[in-house]
Amino acid sequence: MAISFDYQVQKFLLPRQKKIVKWILLVAFLERREVDEISYIFCESAYLLKLNRRFLHHSTYTDIITFDYSVKGKLSAEIYISIARVRENASEFKTTFTRELRRVMIHGVLHCIGYSDKTNRTTRIMRRKEEEYLTLFEAME
Repeated sequence: MAISFDYQVQKFLLPRQKKIVKWILLVAFLERREVDEISYIFCESAYLLKLNRRFLHHSTYTDIITFDYSVKGKLSAEIYISIARVRENASEFKTTFTRELRRVMIHGVLHCIGYSDKTNRTTRIMRRKEEEYLTLFEAME
């Protein structure tokens, strides 16, 4: 079981890494899953756009791309996050950068668990889960 953080963007280091690892493991447990290996890659928007075009055939900027390799309840993924897009979203949604970053991080995990954001209904469910787990993080010691 491993959760790792890779930085391809300068001047950024994820705060509270140990607490975030515990949080992700707890979310997996609550969702009746195990973490095999999750790698978070923090990168520039242009790099994420290249991945979006190459693998998803979308020509739009995004804040996150999740490559889900999970098998039989064991979570395994590469989760790419654009720090610049997270900053923009935090401003747009009138929240802090830190809270928006955690929301995006758990969003990737929720995709691996099986939650979707393809329809209005599934997006509402996904947002509710994100909020539930953000509240859990904030309640953790």
